[in-house]
Amino acid sequence: MANVSFDILICDARLGEPVLTPFKLTLEAGGHATVGLALVQAGIAKMPEDLVLARKGCFGVFGKRKEWDSPIYSGDRLELYSPLLIDPMTVRRKKANQNQDAKFQAAAAKRKARRL
Repeated sequence: MANVSFDILICDARLGEPVLTPFKLTLEAGGHATVGLALVQAGIAKMPEDLVLARKGCFGVFGKRKEWDSPIYSGDRLELYSPLLIDPMTVRRKKANQNQDAKFQAAAAKRKARRL
């Protein structure tokens, strides 16, 4: 049987500036192209439990997070993401608390101005 191959782009943004690399994914006839297969053939991972890709959301296609067995198509851009430095929920919570503190301070200033 003949092998089927198609081109994808691999964007590695794990270390600093993103590096875009063209890659030719090769399949045996009747095989299904998956994100995991592309990562294995590119030499980035060896298996789904690989420590490099063990954290959730470390790879995706065109900015959408994908699972190991998600399909990948010709012309797709497979992206490898760096870990988050700051938890977005913590930042939102801190910002909300600052806004609440500002409201309390403004209300206290109004009360003080009325007394004078």
